[in-house]
Amino acid sequence: MKAVLIVLDSVGIGAAPDAAEYGDAGSATLQHIAETVNGLQLPTLQKLGLGNIPTIHSSINPIPGIPPVENPLASFGVMQEVSQGKDTITGHWEICGLEINPGLHDFPKNYPSFPADLITAFERETGRKVIGNKAANGLTIINELGEEQLKTGAWIAYTSADSVFQLAANTDIIPLEALYTGCEIARRLCDPLKVGRIIARPFKGTPGNFVRTEERRDYAFQPEEPLITERLFNAGIPVYAVGKIEDIVVHRGISESTHSGNTAESQKAVERFFQKEGNSFIFANFIDFDMLYGHRRDPAGYAAALRQTDEWLARFLPAMKPGDILILTADHGNDPTFSGSDHTREFVPLLVYSPSRPARNLGLRLGFYDIAQSLATLFNIQPTPRGVTFINEGKL
Repeated sequence: MKAVLIVLDSVGIGAAPDAAEYGDAGSATLQHIAETVNGLQLPTLQKLGLGNIPTIHSSINPIPGIPPVENPLASFGVMQEVSQGKDTITGHWEICGLEINPGLHDFPKNYPSFPADLITAFERETGRKVIGNKAANGLTIINELGEEQLKTGAWIAYTSADSVFQLAANTDIIPLEALYTGCEIARRLCDPLKVGRIIARPFKGTPGNFVRTEERRDYAFQPEEPLITERLFNAGIPVYAVGKIEDIVVHRGISESTHSGNTAESQKAVERFFQKEGNSFIFANFIDFDMLYGHRRDPAGYAAALRQTDEWLARFLPAMKPGDILILTADHGNDPTFSGSDHTREFVPLLVYSPSRPARNLGLRLGFYDIAQSLATLFNIQPTPRGVTFINEGKL
Protein backbone atom coordinates (compact mmCIF):
# COMPACT_ATOMS: atom_id res chain seq x y z
CA MET A 1 0.00 0.00 0.00
CA LYS A 2 1.20 3.48 -0.87
CA ALA A 3 -0.15 6.74 0.52
CA VAL A 4 0.66 9.86 -1.48
CA LEU A 5 0.01 13.25 0.10
CA ILE A 6 0.39 16.19 -2.28
CA VAL A 7 0.18 19.75 -1.02
CA LEU A 8 -0.89 22.02 -3.88
CA ASP A 9 0.94 25.01 -2.43
CA SER A 10 -1.47 27.92 -1.84
CA VAL A 11 -4.50 26.47 -3.69
CA GLY A 12 -7.15 27.90 -1.38
CA ILE A 13 -10.88 27.60 -2.02
CA GLY A 14 -12.47 30.57 -0.26
CA ALA A 15 -12.00 32.91 2.69
CA ALA A 16 -11.94 31.19 6.08
CA PRO A 17 -14.39 32.42 8.75
CA ASP A 18 -11.57 34.36 10.46
CA ALA A 19 -10.11 35.77 7.22
CA ALA A 20 -10.97 39.36 8.20
CA GLU A 21 -8.60 39.09 11.17
CA TYR A 22 -5.80 38.61 8.64
CA GLY A 23 -6.98 41.29 6.22
CA ASP A 24 -8.16 38.58 3.80
CA ALA A 25 -11.95 38.90 3.79
CA GLY A 26 -13.20 38.19 0.29
CA SER A 27 -10.19 36.18 -0.85
CA ALA A 28 -10.83 33.01 -2.87
CA THR A 29 -7.86 31.67 -4.80
CA LEU A 30 -9.51 29.10 -7.06
CA GLN A 31 -12.72 31.02 -7.66
CA HIS A 32 -11.04 34.31 -8.53
CA ILE A 33 -8.52 32.65 -10.85
CA ALA A 34 -11.43 30.93 -12.60
CA GLU A 35 -13.29 34.21 -12.98
CA THR A 36 -10.19 35.91 -14.41
CA VAL A 37 -9.65 33.24 -17.10
CA ASN A 38 -13.38 32.86 -17.90
CA GLY A 39 -13.63 29.47 -16.25
CA LEU A 40 -11.09 26.84 -15.27
CA GLN A 41 -10.94 23.65 -17.29
CA LEU A 42 -9.55 20.94 -14.99
CA PRO A 43 -11.25 17.72 -16.12
CA THR A 44 -9.30 15.34 -13.87
CA LEU A 45 -9.80 17.38 -10.71
CA GLN A 46 -13.44 17.86 -11.66
CA LYS A 47 -13.93 14.10 -11.99
CA LEU A 48 -12.28 13.64 -8.58
CA GLY A 49 -14.80 16.03 -7.03
CA LEU A 50 -13.17 19.46 -6.82
CA GLY A 51 -16.39 21.12 -7.98
CA ASN A 52 -18.37 19.26 -5.31
CA ILE A 53 -16.45 20.89 -2.46
CA PRO A 54 -18.34 24.24 -2.61
CA THR A 55 -21.58 22.35 -1.90
CA ILE A 56 -20.29 21.58 1.60
CA HIS A 57 -20.27 25.10 3.05
CA SER A 58 -22.50 28.04 2.20
CA SER A 59 -19.66 30.57 2.28
CA ILE A 60 -17.64 28.72 -0.39
CA ASN A 61 -18.67 29.88 -3.85
CA PRO A 62 -18.78 27.60 -6.90
CA ILE A 63 -15.67 27.47 -9.09
CA PRO A 64 -16.49 28.81 -12.58
CA GLY A 65 -15.89 26.07 -15.14
CA ILE A 66 -15.86 23.28 -12.53
CA PRO A 67 -19.41 22.32 -11.56
CA PRO A 68 -20.05 19.37 -9.26
CA VAL A 69 -20.26 15.88 -10.75
CA GLU A 70 -22.89 13.30 -9.84
CA ASN A 71 -20.45 10.50 -9.02
CA PRO A 72 -17.04 11.90 -8.03
CA LEU A 73 -14.10 9.51 -8.11
CA ALA A 74 -12.66 10.79 -4.82
CA SER A 75 -14.03 11.51 -1.41
CA PHE A 76 -14.21 15.29 -1.08
CA GLY A 77 -14.07 17.69 1.83
CA VAL A 78 -12.89 21.09 2.93
CA MET A 79 -10.52 21.92 5.79
CA GLN A 80 -10.36 24.94 8.06
CA GLU A 81 -7.07 25.79 9.76
CA VAL A 82 -7.15 26.18 13.55
CA SER A 83 -3.57 27.36 14.10
CA GLN A 84 -2.74 31.06 14.08
CA GLY A 85 -1.13 32.11 10.81
CA LYS A 86 -1.33 31.59 7.07
CA ASP A 87 2.21 30.55 6.26
CA THR A 88 3.89 27.46 4.89
CA ILE A 89 5.19 26.13 8.19
CA THR A 90 1.91 26.57 10.05
CA GLY A 91 -0.12 24.91 7.30
CA HIS A 92 2.22 21.97 6.74
CA TRP A 93 2.80 21.35 10.46
CA GLU A 94 -0.95 21.29 11.09
CA ILE A 95 -1.29 18.78 8.23
CA CYS A 96 1.43 16.80 10.05
CA GLY A 97 -0.57 16.73 13.29
CA LEU A 98 0.41 19.88 15.19
CA GLU A 99 -1.50 22.95 16.33
CA ILE A 100 0.46 26.22 16.40
CA ASN A 101 -1.18 28.42 19.04
CA PRO A 102 0.11 30.97 19.82
CA GLY A 103 1.37 31.46 16.29
CA LEU A 104 4.92 31.94 15.08
CA HIS A 105 6.59 35.33 15.42
CA ASP A 106 5.90 37.89 12.69
CA PHE A 107 8.19 40.86 12.12
CA PRO A 108 6.73 44.33 11.51
CA LYS A 109 6.47 45.29 7.85
CA ASN A 110 7.94 48.78 8.06
CA TYR A 111 11.64 49.59 8.28
CA PRO A 112 13.35 48.44 10.41
CA SER A 113 11.58 45.07 10.51
CA PHE A 114 14.23 43.19 12.46
CA PRO A 115 15.35 43.98 16.02
CA ALA A 116 18.60 45.93 16.22
CA ASP A 117 20.29 43.34 18.44
CA LEU A 118 19.44 40.57 15.94
CA ILE A 119 20.94 42.51 13.01
CA THR A 120 24.02 43.50 15.04
CA ALA A 121 24.69 39.89 16.02
CA PHE A 122 24.09 38.64 12.48
CA GLU A 123 26.42 41.22 10.94
CA ARG A 124 29.10 40.44 13.51
CA GLU A 125 28.97 36.69 12.95
CA THR A 126 28.79 36.83 9.14
CA GLY A 127 31.16 39.74 8.58
CA ARG A 128 28.73 41.45 6.19
CA LYS A 129 26.38 44.39 6.59
CA VAL A 130 22.61 44.10 6.11
CA ILE A 131 20.56 46.17 3.69
CA GLY A 132 16.80 46.02 3.20
CA ASN A 133 15.50 45.19 6.67
CA LYS A 134 11.83 45.56 5.72
CA ALA A 135 8.88 43.63 4.35
CA ALA A 136 9.05 43.26 0.59
CA ASN A 137 8.24 41.16 -2.44
CA GLY A 138 11.30 39.07 -3.24
CA LEU A 139 11.72 40.11 -6.86
CA THR A 140 11.05 43.76 -6.04
CA ILE A 141 13.70 43.99 -3.35
CA ILE A 142 16.26 42.18 -5.49
CA ASN A 143 15.73 44.72 -8.25
CA GLU A 144 15.82 47.56 -5.73
CA LEU A 145 18.97 46.54 -3.85
CA GLY A 146 20.75 44.08 -6.16
CA GLU A 147 23.07 46.76 -7.57
CA GLU A 148 24.01 47.91 -4.06
CA GLN A 149 24.80 44.31 -3.12
CA LEU A 150 27.08 44.03 -6.17
CA LYS A 151 28.99 47.09 -4.95
CA THR A 152 29.10 46.39 -1.21
CA GLY A 153 28.70 42.63 -0.72
CA ALA A 154 25.99 43.29 1.89
CA TRP A 155 23.19 40.87 2.67
CA ILE A 156 19.70 41.69 1.38
CA ALA A 157 17.49 40.77 4.33
CA TYR A 158 13.71 41.11 4.24
CA THR A 159 10.50 39.67 5.64
CA SER A 160 6.85 39.37 4.57
CA ALA A 161 3.45 38.79 6.15
CA ASP A 162 4.75 35.34 7.12
CA SER A 163 7.04 34.44 10.00
CA VAL A 164 10.21 34.63 7.90
CA PHE A 165 13.71 36.11 7.81
CA GLN A 166 14.79 35.95 4.17
CA LEU A 167 18.32 36.38 2.83
CA ALA A 168 18.81 37.20 -0.84
CA ALA A 169 22.27 36.89 -2.33
CA ASN A 170 23.71 37.24 -5.81
CA THR A 171 25.79 34.08 -5.91
CA ASP A 172 28.42 35.81 -8.05
CA ILE A 173 29.11 37.99 -5.00
CA ILE A 174 28.11 35.76 -2.08
CA PRO A 175 28.71 32.09 -2.98
CA LEU A 176 25.83 29.68 -2.47
CA GLU A 177 27.48 27.87 0.44
CA ALA A 178 28.14 31.21 2.16
CA LEU A 179 24.44 32.04 1.74
CA TYR A 180 23.48 28.72 3.33
CA THR A 181 25.92 29.31 6.18
CA GLY A 182 24.43 32.76 6.72
CA CYS A 183 20.98 31.20 6.92
CA GLU A 184 22.18 28.69 9.51
CA ILE A 185 23.52 31.56 11.61
CA ALA A 186 20.24 33.45 11.23
CA ARG A 187 18.30 30.31 12.18
CA ARG A 188 20.18 30.02 15.47
CA LEU A 189 19.80 33.74 16.24
CA CYS A 190 16.06 33.72 15.42
CA ASP A 191 15.22 30.61 17.45
CA PRO A 192 14.52 32.54 20.69
CA LEU A 193 11.94 34.59 18.77
CA LYS A 194 10.17 31.47 17.40
CA VAL A 195 10.53 32.58 13.78
CA GLY A 196 9.00 30.05 11.41
CA ARG A 197 11.57 30.00 8.60
CA ILE A 198 14.87 31.39 7.46
CA ILE A 199 14.82 31.31 3.65
CA ALA A 200 17.85 31.36 1.36
CA ARG A 201 16.99 33.32 -1.82
CA PRO A 202 19.85 32.95 -4.32
CA PHE A 203 19.82 34.93 -7.56
CA LYS A 204 22.09 35.88 -10.42
CA GLY A 205 22.46 38.58 -13.03
CA THR A 206 23.08 42.27 -13.40
CA PRO A 207 20.92 45.36 -12.73
CA GLY A 208 17.77 45.11 -14.79
CA ASN A 209 18.37 41.41 -15.43
CA PHE A 210 18.30 39.75 -12.01
CA VAL A 211 16.73 36.27 -11.89
CA ARG A 212 16.20 33.90 -8.97
CA THR A 213 17.77 30.46 -9.16
CA GLU A 214 16.25 27.21 -7.87
CA GLU A 215 18.74 26.56 -5.05
CA ARG A 216 16.35 28.02 -2.48
CA ARG A 217 16.52 26.45 0.97
CA ASP A 218 14.17 26.75 3.97
CA TYR A 219 15.47 26.49 7.54
CA ALA A 220 12.47 25.81 9.76
CA PHE A 221 11.96 26.25 13.48
CA GLN A 222 12.11 22.91 15.28
CA PRO A 223 8.62 21.55 16.07
CA GLU A 224 8.05 20.78 19.72
CA GLU A 225 6.46 17.35 19.20
CA PRO A 226 6.68 14.53 16.65
CA LEU A 227 5.28 15.06 13.17
CA ILE A 228 3.40 12.35 11.29
CA THR A 229 6.56 11.78 9.23
CA GLU A 230 8.42 10.78 12.40
CA ARG A 231 5.57 8.66 13.71
CA LEU A 232 5.44 6.66 10.47
CA PHE A 233 9.23 6.44 10.11
CA ASN A 234 9.59 5.18 13.70
CA ALA A 235 6.94 2.54 12.94
CA GLY A 236 9.06 1.23 10.07
CA ILE A 237 7.16 2.90 7.22
CA PRO A 238 9.44 4.36 4.51
CA VAL A 239 8.81 8.10 4.21
CA TYR A 240 9.76 9.85 0.96
CA ALA A 241 9.83 13.66 0.81
CA VAL A 242 9.51 15.68 -2.39
CA GLY A 243 10.09 19.37 -3.04
CA LYS A 244 10.68 21.56 0.02
CA ILE A 245 9.07 19.02 2.38
CA GLU A 246 12.36 17.88 3.93
CA ASP A 247 13.12 21.47 4.96
CA ILE A 248 9.61 22.10 6.26
CA VAL A 249 9.70 19.01 8.51
CA VAL A 250 13.29 19.86 9.51
CA HIS A 251 14.53 16.55 8.05
CA ARG A 252 12.68 14.65 10.78
CA GLY A 253 11.31 11.23 9.85
CA ILE A 254 12.55 11.15 6.26
CA SER A 255 13.88 7.96 4.64
CA GLU A 256 14.81 9.58 1.34
CA SER A 257 14.23 12.98 -0.24
CA THR A 258 14.30 14.72 -3.60
CA HIS A 259 14.71 18.45 -3.05
CA SER A 260 13.19 19.58 -6.33
CA GLY A 261 12.89 23.27 -7.14
CA ASN A 262 9.79 23.24 -9.33
CA THR A 263 6.54 21.33 -9.75
CA ALA A 264 7.54 19.36 -12.86
CA GLU A 265 10.61 17.96 -11.08
CA SER A 266 8.47 17.17 -8.03
CA GLN A 267 5.99 15.25 -10.17
CA LYS A 268 8.78 13.13 -11.62
CA ALA A 269 10.08 12.47 -8.10
CA VAL A 270 6.63 11.34 -6.93
CA GLU A 271 6.54 8.90 -9.86
CA ARG A 272 10.01 7.52 -8.98
CA PHE A 273 9.16 6.99 -5.33
CA PHE A 274 5.80 5.47 -6.25
CA GLN A 275 7.58 2.79 -8.28
CA LYS A 276 9.50 1.52 -5.25
CA GLU A 277 8.41 -1.82 -3.84
CA GLY A 278 6.51 -2.18 -0.58
CA ASN A 279 4.43 0.08 1.63
CA SER A 280 5.40 3.73 1.81
CA PHE A 281 4.30 7.29 2.49
CA ILE A 282 5.15 9.89 -0.18
CA PHE A 283 4.84 13.52 0.94
CA ALA A 284 5.18 16.17 -1.78
CA ASN A 285 4.81 19.90 -2.19
CA PHE A 286 4.01 21.33 -5.64
CA ILE A 287 5.52 24.80 -5.31
CA ASP A 288 4.92 26.63 -8.58
CA PHE A 289 1.37 27.78 -7.74
CA ASP A 290 2.60 29.83 -4.78
CA MET A 291 6.16 30.73 -5.75
CA LEU A 292 5.71 31.66 -9.39
CA TYR A 293 2.11 32.82 -9.66
CA GLY A 294 0.47 33.56 -6.30
CA HIS A 295 3.12 35.90 -4.92
CA ARG A 296 3.65 37.45 -8.36
CA ARG A 297 -0.09 38.05 -8.76
CA ASP A 298 -0.35 36.18 -12.04
CA PRO A 299 -3.78 34.49 -12.28
CA ALA A 300 -3.26 33.37 -15.88
CA GLY A 301 0.03 31.69 -15.00
CA TYR A 302 -1.61 30.14 -11.93
CA ALA A 303 -4.40 28.74 -14.13
CA ALA A 304 -1.85 27.27 -16.55
CA ALA A 305 -0.04 25.61 -13.63
CA LEU A 306 -3.31 24.09 -12.45
CA ARG A 307 -3.94 22.70 -15.94
CA GLN A 308 -0.43 21.19 -16.02
CA THR A 309 -1.00 19.41 -12.69
CA ASP A 310 -4.45 18.28 -13.83
CA GLU A 311 -2.87 16.68 -16.91
CA TRP A 312 -0.19 15.05 -14.75
CA LEU A 313 -2.86 13.61 -12.44
CA ALA A 314 -4.63 12.09 -15.47
CA ARG A 315 -1.41 10.18 -16.23
CA PHE A 316 -0.59 9.32 -12.60
CA LEU A 317 -3.94 8.00 -11.34
CA PRO A 318 -3.99 4.86 -13.55
CA ALA A 319 -0.77 3.70 -11.86
CA MET A 320 -2.52 3.45 -8.51
CA LYS A 321 -3.65 0.03 -7.31
CA PRO A 322 -6.47 -0.99 -4.96
CA GLY A 323 -5.35 -0.09 -1.46
CA ASP A 324 -3.26 2.89 -2.57
CA ILE A 325 -4.46 6.35 -1.50
CA LEU A 326 -3.86 9.81 -2.93
CA ILE A 327 -4.61 12.86 -0.77
CA LEU A 328 -4.70 16.29 -2.42
CA THR A 329 -4.89 19.43 -0.29
CA ALA A 330 -3.24 22.83 0.29
CA ASP A 331 -1.47 24.66 3.11
CA HIS A 332 -3.10 28.12 2.76
CA GLY A 333 -4.38 30.38 -0.02
CA ASN A 334 -2.60 32.93 -2.20
CA ASP A 335 -5.27 34.70 -4.21
CA PRO A 336 -3.43 36.31 -7.15
CA THR A 337 -6.27 38.79 -7.68
CA PHE A 338 -6.12 40.01 -4.07
CA SER A 339 -4.32 43.09 -2.75
CA GLY A 340 -0.66 42.82 -1.79
CA SER A 341 1.50 39.81 -2.57
CA ASP A 342 1.06 37.64 0.51
CA HIS A 343 -0.74 34.43 1.42
CA THR A 344 -4.46 34.54 2.15
CA ARG A 345 -6.31 32.89 5.04
CA GLU A 346 -8.61 30.42 3.30
CA PHE A 347 -10.31 27.08 3.49
CA VAL A 348 -8.32 24.41 1.64
CA PRO A 349 -9.68 21.58 -0.51
CA LEU A 350 -9.46 17.92 0.46
CA LEU A 351 -9.67 15.16 -2.15
CA VAL A 352 -8.98 11.55 -1.16
CA TYR A 353 -8.80 9.02 -3.99
CA SER A 354 -8.40 5.27 -3.75
CA PRO A 355 -9.14 2.96 -6.71
CA SER A 356 -12.17 0.70 -6.41
CA ARG A 357 -13.40 2.44 -3.27
CA PRO A 358 -16.62 4.43 -3.19
CA ALA A 359 -16.37 8.16 -2.67
CA ARG A 360 -18.20 10.08 0.02
CA ASN A 361 -18.67 13.58 1.34
CA LEU A 362 -16.03 14.16 4.03
CA GLY A 363 -17.65 17.44 5.06
CA LEU A 364 -15.99 20.35 6.85
CA ARG A 365 -12.88 19.25 8.75
CA LEU A 366 -11.96 21.56 11.61
CA GLY A 367 -8.18 21.25 11.61
CA PHE A 368 -5.77 20.23 8.88
CA TYR A 369 -4.51 17.58 11.31
CA ASP A 370 -7.33 15.24 10.32
CA ILE A 371 -4.92 14.18 7.56
CA ALA A 372 -2.26 13.10 10.08
CA GLN A 373 -4.84 11.20 12.11
CA SER A 374 -6.10 9.47 8.96
CA LEU A 375 -2.57 8.44 7.97
CA ALA A 376 -2.07 6.99 11.45
CA THR A 377 -5.26 4.96 11.00
CA LEU A 378 -4.31 3.89 7.49
CA PHE A 379 -0.89 2.56 8.57
CA ASN A 380 -2.25 1.13 11.85
CA ILE A 381 0.01 3.12 14.18
CA GLN A 382 -0.86 4.89 17.45
CA PRO A 383 -3.39 7.72 17.02
CA THR A 384 -2.05 11.27 16.90
CA PRO A 385 -3.00 13.71 19.69
CA ARG A 386 -5.40 15.67 17.46
CA GLY A 387 -7.78 15.19 14.60
CA VAL A 388 -10.62 12.95 13.46
CA THR A 389 -9.77 10.21 10.97
CA PHE A 390 -11.60 9.88 7.67
CA ILE A 391 -10.25 6.30 7.33
CA ASN A 392 -12.31 3.52 8.92
CA GLU A 393 -10.80 0.06 9.24
CA GLY A 394 -8.40 0.79 6.42
CA LYS A 395 -11.18 2.09 4.17
CA LEU A 396 -12.42 5.55 3.29
